[in-house]
Amino acid sequence: MKPDWDKLMAEYKDSSTILIADVDCTASGKSLCSEMGVKGYPSIKYGDPTALEDYKGGRDFAALKTFAEGLGPSCGPANLELCDEAKKKQIEEFTAMGADKREVEITEKESELTKLESDFKTFVEGLQASYKEASDKKDAAVAEIKSGSLGLLKSVHAFEKKAKTEL
Repeated sequence: MKPDWDKLMAEYKDSSTILIADVDCTASGKSLCSEMGVKGYPSIKYGDPTALEDYKGGRDFAALKTFAEGLGPSCGPANLELCDEAKKKQIEEFTAMGADKREVEITEKESELTKLESDFKTFVEGLQASYKEASDKKDAAVAEIKSGSLGLLKSVHAFEKKAKTEL
């Protein structure tokens, strides 16, 4: 994917409305990646720099370029003319809240997201523990059967079969 991404960055290097960039989340960009919620690599984010969204599309040049061609200014407080009436109303309501109330609301929503992630992680860990337990139990049972009489039973069966065909 890296060569296609580099090619896309080159295509948009002079754009005044679209920024295509990369950040090394393992080095100097680590804090930015953490702040933006990057959990795996490579991750592609797009949208308002204060509220980036995860890109779910194709990872080849053609898919990336097609997506990038549709990018540009979007509905938001700085571009109200791009918003439908419902979004304009929501922006008005958020503006009327005041900074303190918005901060509280943002914190609450982020806490909800954190809890969802935490609950999911706990669920997955439980699944992994159940899988390991079932896998270990199966492996022990298979080993017991194989080390028991199965090998000798097969040997006797094959010997007897061969003996009958030789007659």
